[in-house]
Amino acid sequence: MISEKVINRAELLRNTTAYQKILQNKIFIIPTDTVYGISCDATSTRLVKKVRKIKHCKQPFSVIAPTKKWIRDNCIVNSKVEKWLKKLPGPFTLVLKLKNKNVISKEVYNRENNTLGVRIPDHWITDVVKKINIPLITTTANVHGKNYMTYIDNLDPEIRNKVDLIISVGIKRGHPSTIIHIDDEEKIIKRK
Repeated sequence: MISEKVINRAELLRNTTAYQKILQNKIFIIPTDTVYGISCDATSTRLVKKVRKIKHCKQPFSVIAPTKKWIRDNCIVNSKVEKWLKKLPGPFTLVLKLKNKNVISKEVYNRENNTLGVRIPDHWITDVVKKINIPLITTTANVHGKNYMTYIDNLDPEIRNKVDLIISVGIKRGHPSTIIHIDDEEKIIKRK
């Protein structure tokens, strides 16, 4: 299935500057080290609300952080968090207390307990996020409760028709990232 809104890794990396406008102003599908995700600029309330509508989801979203420094500057980092930061990049989502709520849209984080899931995937997409220097939301590419996308042909048509760009790299055989809640105690949630 070919579409003018589908590009591959080489096209994105060759034209990152040209695609930067899309990555900052549109909704798109990206590959990560785990699975495909729906993404947009995490600072844009308008875009984040659109992703919520596409996914039929009210849960908080996670972000791909541009750098570990971004995480340290905007989240509360103690020795437990620092231990996990040393393991990044990797297939983890760290759920941390926010110290700077203005750094992302209030539509992204958990406002009940002021936490944000942050990721730095062990994947080339991390370099793209670092280059554009904005956090991107990352949530599985599926309508909430349905199967997530593993390759372009199993992307739900309801989602496909509502995104502006799809970065396809073939079949992804991973699972969604492991969620690490870091509070007084660490709580690890492996997803399948």
